[in-house]
Amino acid sequence: MTAYPLQCVLFDLDGTLVDTAPDLIACLNHTLQVFGQPPVVAEMIRPFISYGAMVMIEHSLQNADKPDKSAMLQYMLDYYQQNIAVHSRLFDGMDVVLQQLEQAGLKWGVVTNKHQRFSLPLLAALQLDQRAACIVSGDSTPFSKPHPEPMFAACRQVGVAPEACLYLGDAAHDMAAGRQAGMRVVTALYGYLKQDDTPENWGADALISHPEHLLQWIQN
Repeated sequence: MTAYPLQCVLFDLDGTLVDTAPDLIACLNHTLQVFGQPPVVAEMIRPFISYGAMVMIEHSLQNADKPDKSAMLQYMLDYYQQNIAVHSRLFDGMDVVLQQLEQAGLKWGVVTNKHQRFSLPLLAALQLDQRAACIVSGDSTPFSKPHPEPMFAACRQVGVAPEACLYLGDAAHDMAAGRQAGMRVVTALYGYLKQDDTPENWGADALISHPEHLLQWIQN
């Protein structure tokens, strides 16, 4: 295989680039209250954020008399869309990472399973949309991660080969998508991992516990 120098760093969004947990959990608890359910503590639901709102809802319902989950999902998503970036922020140190990448002449972008109705307003609210070389959402292509097509779509938008990209994510499906696309892949251990996750078995080239460790790994 031809050895490509690194040209682009791609990020998963929730749990990797941006800490969206405070807003997502606040919207979940608001929804639970509306539907007569008790609230959940953040630590209990945070590990399931990478798997989508329905999974968050399913792991939150405690009453035997459970409401319509589809109705809850629709309500939560609509409410979240109106409260997309109240508390969401870049993870600590990620601003340094993005600045260093830009100063080094490296492009960066986002590949997420979050749908465009949420990903684009969120990145715009954080003033990241104009800085990103690409934004590929869960409904930007016919497939979502772990399928590699979103990764290929990002490469086409940026104009780089997959082999010249590095992908940082916090879930097994992130590593699978990046590997299948032929990218180097790094796992963000600071993200939304479940207690029974085994990131050491996900096939990552590296595991990092802080965003700035990515810069150290790239330099080495």
